[in-house]
Order: sequence, then structure tokens, then C-alpha cells
Amino acid sequence: MKSQLRALIAQGIDALRSAGTLPADTATPDFVVERPKTREHGDFASNAAMLLAKHANKGGARSNPRALAQALVAALPASDDIAKVEIAGPGFVNFHMSPAAYQREIAAALQQGDAYGLNTSGEGKMVGVEYVSANPTGPLHVGHGRAAAIGDCIARLLQANGWETRREFYYNDAGVQIENLARSVQARAKGLKPDEAGWPEAGYRGDYIQDVADAYLRGETVESDGHAITGAKDADDLDAIRRFAVAALRREQNGDLAAFDVSFDTYFLESSLYDDGKVAETVQRLGATGHTYEEGGALWLRTTDFGDDKDRVMRKSDGTFTYFLPDVAYHLSKWQRGYGRAITELGADHHGSLARVRAGLQALDLGIPQGWPEYVLHQMVTVMRGGEEVKLSKRAGSYFTLRDLIEEAGRDATRWFLIARKPDSQLTFDIDLARQQSNDNPVFYVQYAHARVCSLLRQGVEKGYAYDQANGLGNLALLDDENSQLLMVELSRFPEVVENAGQLLEPHLIAQYLRELAYAFHTWYHATPVLVEDPATRDARLALASAARQVLANGLELLGVSAPEKM
Repeated sequence: MKSQLRALIAQGIDALRSAGTLPADTATPDFVVERPKTREHGDFASNAAMLLAKHANKGGARSNPRALAQALVAALPASDDIAKVEIAGPGFVNFHMSPAAYQREIAAALQQGDAYGLNTSGEGKMVGVEYVSANPTGPLHVGHGRAAAIGDCIARLLQANGWETRREFYYNDAGVQIENLARSVQARAKGLKPDEAGWPEAGYRGDYIQDVADAYLRGETVESDGHAITGAKDADDLDAIRRFAVAALRREQNGDLAAFDVSFDTYFLESSLYDDGKVAETVQRLGATGHTYEEGGALWLRTTDFGDDKDRVMRKSDGTFTYFLPDVAYHLSKWQRGYGRAITELGADHHGSLARVRAGLQALDLGIPQGWPEYVLHQMVTVMRGGEEVKLSKRAGSYFTLRDLIEEAGRDATRWFLIARKPDSQLTFDIDLARQQSNDNPVFYVQYAHARVCSLLRQGVEKGYAYDQANGLGNLALLDDENSQLLMVELSRFPEVVENAGQLLEPHLIAQYLRELAYAFHTWYHATPVLVEDPATRDARLALASAARQVLANGLELLGVSAPEKM
């Protein structure tokens, strides 16, 4: 509806220019069409006239926003969708939509089915979405789970908005943490336990380390990311242990993600940046632009030239590279792979690295836009059970794992709760609430609305009622009670919410909307007998219920949450 109103307003502005009410060179302003807080002010309101007044010739009625609003209203093309137009305040134009407009939206939901709510705003454009990107040093923790839920839902939203979307997982298969992993597995393979003499100072302590060591000593073969690694059974071969441990933990992480219904198109290895010469290429390019210098035996990049608070070391005096350089090389590879837009989902603790990576990319002088890549940062998750915080997992040793959470709360509830709040808000995950089958549990409340419609349709068949959708759509005018009207209004919001959530990269807006839609549906259901004797009324109400079911299913799909038919 908002798109239709924008088009009508744009036509009205064209008519004002043609009539000389506005100068011919008056640009169409970037006006908004939004839903007022209360329907007393109309279904939609626009500030178009107020913005136009700033561009109109000074003096006379044309510089008065209210007068210009009156002229704009008079110039609007006729539309059966609009019942009434009013001018409010300093020049807002308020639109009251006709019942037919909402009835047409119900028909669209039923006729378009799974495609309802989708748009093509990103058509022909490619976006890469990177998320999780956990080092393969242990099971995924709950923070990784929040990253997975947010990143996956962002990718789903962008696809719903027409973008060609690529999901990417970047992992460090080298470096200090991987070395600590290898030495921890080696210590276990040699019979050592944490805190015993010879245990690595920064070693990993979870039971999973013993599991990896045992599998390595048995000579098991691990398949991960298209590669098969067989344990060499030699506790002294640290390189073989390292390769096996990384493969084993990548397989475990992939299993965790599969249980969470999260997948990726690309798994990008940090080691490939060195093997393929990308790090060396990045150093050469940065040197050629004149933004590097040597000091104290180290190679520095003048990131302060691009807004960073201080220059950054790229290569330390011992010849090793800092994490900063491969991060720049990795994002350069995204640019070279055609990602005109790149989005990276990270924990908020990575905030300090954002400016330096962007500065490094700007220093390459390759025309990479400022503010590329885009970052979505999430805050920490606190898991509660029985009113107390849950911190430890025996398998992981020092943190509660994503798999633990899925096993306790279920996949659907885990996904819902991890995206239910804005990413930059801290999140408390209440396991007890997530397990409840009551209206207090938001995911249950929404899923139950979907299941309720499915139950209605089954009951109709059992009673011998043949639901005729065409008859229902033809009689939607019978649904003139307040609850039916409010449900239609709520359903009509879905395309707008999908577009807005995709633009803002905020999937929690979908969860918020679904709760509001479920409330409107449950309220309507309790107030409205559906399976009545009169076929016209019955089919109209079943059509409305079916439209609600379709929109609930489409919204849940965007969150990766199932839409059960029975509960």
C-alpha cells in the first residue's frame, strides 16, 4: 500500500509542475509515507507537501505548506483504494484507505502464497554476508549461536528483498589459537591432564580435547569441508595433530550449525590468503599507494589518513603479520569476488577492529566505498535456568555451548530467542520460558496461531464444509467488524516490515511483527465464530484466517523457525 501511495503522490507532484503550481525544475523530495501511531489520523500520512514547500517559489500560497498540501490533494489521481484524504497540522497529508484496499491485500496474500511480502529492490545486486566465523578450537558457544541466527536471518531478509546473497564463513586455521589447540590435543594424546606438569599454559581444557585426541590415536578419518583427514596415531607429530584437530572441530561446528538450520555457500580459510599470495599482494598494493612506512623494524600503515585514531602495525619486527593485515586481505578478496555490498556480523568485542579494516581498504586506492564493509555487531547473551545463570558445559569446559542450548530449548525457540531483540542489545535467554507451551512464550504464541488456522481448516473438512477460496475473497466485504478490520490492517503491514527489516538489517523487526500479528489473529479468533452455517460468511472468514496463516508462515520462514500444523 505504501508503494501505491508513493506512486500516487509522485503523480500528483508531476501534475503540480505541469500546472505551474510548482516550478518546472522542482525536484521530487524524498518524502515518507508512514503509518500514524493511531488510526484516528488515518491509515497513512505523508510529509510530501511540507518538503515541497521548501522548494516552491517564495511568496504567495505556494510557500505555505498547508496550501500546497491542499493543491497536492486536489492533484492526486483518483483511486478506489483511498476513501478520504485530510490535511493535518502544518501540512501533513493523511490518507484513509477504503475497505477494498485491505481486501485486495488479503487476496494478494492468498494468491501470491510463499512469495507474498517479497520485493525486488535488490535485484541484480550481489551481497556477501559473513557470520559466525568461529575459530575451530572448540564447540560453538551461545554467542556464536546469536551470530548464526542474526547472520542467517539477515541473509534471508536480503534474499526476500531481491538481493543475490552469498553466505560466508571465515575461519582461522593458523595462528596462536590453533597452535594452542594442537598442543592441547597432543598433551591429552600423551596422557596429560589440565594442570599437570607439561600441560600447555594456554591449553584448552574441555572434554572435547580428550575426544579429539582419542580419535586421532585410533586413526579415525574425519571428513570436513570436502577434505578427509586421517589420524596419524603419532603423539609426537604436532603438524598431523593440528590438521586432524582442526578438521575434527570443523566437523563438529558444522554439525552444530546443521542442527541450527544454518548453512554457508563459502568456507574461507585464512591460510588460503597466504597460500594464494593475497597477503603479499595486499602488502605490495599498500606500499605502492605510499601509505606505509617502516619504524622500529616494523611495517606500519598510516590508517590515521583514513580516520583511524592511530597508525597500525602490519608486519611486526620479527617478520610475522598482525591480525589486521589478513583481515584487510580477506575483505579485499570479497571486493575482488564482486561483492558490491559486504556485511559482516560480529560480536561487539570486535568493535575496535572495524575502523582499521575500513582504513586499510581505503588505503588500497581501489575505489572501495567508504563504510564498506557494513558491520552488524551483537552483544553478549546471558543464559538463565531456574532463575540462575548457566555458565558451564562439561564438554566445553568453560562455556555453555550452542548444542547444549538447542538440546534444552529446541531449535525453533533457540533461533527465535536469539534474534528477538535488536543485535546491539544485551540478551537474556530464559530456558524455562523457551520451553513453556503457553502464551507467555512468544515463539509458541506465534506458532500456535499458525496451527490454529490449520486446525480450523481440518475441522471444516470434518464438518463437511467445502472451503471455496474464491467465494471467500468475493465476500470479504461481509467482514466489517472491528476485529476483522484490525486483522486485515495488521496483515497488510507485512511487505513493509520485510522491506524495512531488510534495509535496517534488523531481523528482530520480523519477530516483533509476528507477535503483533498473532495477537490480532488470536483476538479475532476468540471474538469471531468461523465455521458458521452461511457459506458466504464462513468462506470469507476462512479466507481471512488462511491469509493470516500464510503471512505467519512466510514470516517464520524468514526467521528459520518452523510453522507447525499441529501443536
